Amino acid sequence: MAQFFSIHPDNPQLRLIRQAAEIVRAGGVIVYPTDSCYALGCHLGDKDAMTRIRAIRQVDERHHFTLVCRDLAEISHYAKVDNRQYRLLKASTPGSYTFIFEATREVPRRLQHPKRNTIGLRIPDHPVVQALLAELNEPLLSSTLMLPGDEFPLNDAEEIRDRLEHQVELVLDGGPCGLEMTTVIDLTGEVPELTRQGKGSAAPFGIAHG
Repeated sequence: MAQFFSIHPDNPQLRLIRQAAEIVRAGGVIVYPTDSCYALGCHLGDKDAMTRIRAIRQVDERHHFTLVCRDLAEISHYAKVDNRQYRLLKASTPGSYTFIFEATREVPRRLQHPKRNTIGLRIPDHPVVQALLAELNEPLLSSTLMLPGDEFPLNDAEEIRDRLEHQVELVLDGGPCGLEMTTVIDLTGEVPELTRQGKGSAAPFGIAHG
């Protein structure tokens, strides 16, 4: 049975954040709020938890997981970021974006796209996940909480608990946080490429949304 923490979306209780971090470190899969929509998260180094998230979402090994990071310094540990890319990131983070980068050697092979050696990274603008990342002191391996057959991501924590109470260890209820997924920007090429239009505007990257 999943634990259920009602957490303040703007001033998250440190006691609950610490308990959530312990659950992640112990191999648990959690549901947590972000600045776009709810997400599934687990420990970066936990292969079994990663496999469980794949099973919940019914996706294969080509599915891009995201490393949710605290800041630009953490991103540059896991991604090859040049000066041009760094300026783009600085202007648009934290925010509702996922960026595709070439992975550094710090990223385990199983977390990379099998053909491209790329990784998705993001810095969310949400106090709950920022507090959790600070407590973990490392990125969270993450995937949008979009269940098979659903048209939209889940946004109601009670419904999330009802549907996933036997598949996750914890639901962090931060209230409704939205149904729109992140905008995905591929920064591996010469110019930024829009992979998915979501909540974040593509305009800062010189991309006109069609």
